[in-house]
Amino acid sequence: MRKIWFIFVLWGTKFGLLLCKIFRQGGSMISGKVAVMFQKNFVKYFTDIDYDKVIFVTGTNGKSTTTNLIYHTLKSAGKSVCTNSEGANMMSGVATTLIKNSSIFGRFNKEFLVLEIDERSLKNIFKVLPAKNLCISNLQKDQVQRNGDPDFIYQMFKNSINKDVTLFVNNEEPRSRSLEDYAGKSIYYSIEKNEKTFTKKDFYDVTMPCPKCNHKIEYEYYNIENIGKFKCTNCDYKSLKKTNVLIKEIDYNNYSFKCGKDTYKVNYINPFYIYNYALTIAICKKYDIKYEDIQKGFETFVNPADRREVYKYHGKTIHYLRIKQENPETLQNALDTIARDKNKKAIWMGLYEIKDFYPKYANTFYFFDCDFKKVVNSTVEEYVCFSKTVCYDTANRMIYAGANEKKVKVYDVEDDFDIIFEDLDKLKTDNIYVITGMKPYNKIKTFFKKGDNNE
Repeated sequence: MRKIWFIFVLWGTKFGLLLCKIFRQGGSMISGKVAVMFQKNFVKYFTDIDYDKVIFVTGTNGKSTTTNLIYHTLKSAGKSVCTNSEGANMMSGVATTLIKNSSIFGRFNKEFLVLEIDERSLKNIFKVLPAKNLCISNLQKDQVQRNGDPDFIYQMFKNSINKDVTLFVNNEEPRSRSLEDYAGKSIYYSIEKNEKTFTKKDFYDVTMPCPKCNHKIEYEYYNIENIGKFKCTNCDYKSLKKTNVLIKEIDYNNYSFKCGKDTYKVNYINPFYIYNYALTIAICKKYDIKYEDIQKGFETFVNPADRREVYKYHGKTIHYLRIKQENPETLQNALDTIARDKNKKAIWMGLYEIKDFYPKYANTFYFFDCDFKKVVNSTVEEYVCFSKTVCYDTANRMIYAGANEKKVKVYDVEDDFDIIFEDLDKLKTDNIYVITGMKPYNKIKTFFKKGDNNE
């Protein structure tokens, strides 16, 4: 009876998708929401899915980029593959993907299924779609209003993984690496020490407890914030000396690196992306995809989730960097980008109140987890902090890192960009960086593009 009901729900949602296409209306993601509403375990009833070729990608950040890269590389290698590219990474998004890629009787019509999975949704999705492959990018502080402490998500992951699962995990990220204890098999990826590797000795620096014995983790060095060569000060838990995939000889100037005996040329090259390439190579090796096909995927990959844009405005170059707010790793990547620019610059930073659901909050821990001194030590003409309430914490963090107070301006304004950017034309430098979360993107983009058109 449930299977018959599944067919009726499937037909109804497919018909809805057809109407959206005919009338060129959005809302295609609604099909999955409707399906799950009418049948809670809707995803469970699809057939002809090879679960050994179902790949889940989850973690604190990097999910979208990694999912897109794996999908594109498999597709470039001639594999039949689909993904939840529209970004819906919960149960309804998975349902929509399967509705779009199945017959009218629910037979899945692709070879591979690559899915970005929300951290909190992993356990429930595993119950109805028992993927044999789980990729975890990292597991760190993120969205504290929703996720609380990372250990909360860790326990959810721990209770989701089983011995049928092959875990693809970052050798240099202590928390997610330790989930190896619960998987049937673990495949480790890594990048060697390189020119962007760094150490930390700052007043605000904190470490993390060992996920196996709760004593202190020490890092010899970092490749990304809280990701690098580590060891526990008490037990024998530490980075492995030998991993399944090791990226080495990274050439940031020529956008290349080596893995084994092969040299890869890529379009994006910072430590964040290199870990994504390492994970993708690990996936490809499992399915015997050759170097030439992997290289083809890498050199043709364009990240639809890339969050950097450049505008021209009143004769100045605007570098707009959007971050996933509440997460120190993505903010640190943006700060590192600014610090590497040795030219004189000005910086606008808008970290907003979080208003996803009631009560809104203004937690700015992620900025205190970042190293802002590298930016201060570069040549900065002016620092501008804006947004309601949070602007004051942002300004104080800059000053704590050594920013000259006389160069710091604060605007307790949400989106009045005529006020926020009123000093832009007065600056000597034409090299401008703007950092915000995702929320004000469309308004800021419109402001700069409109101003440019009026020149």
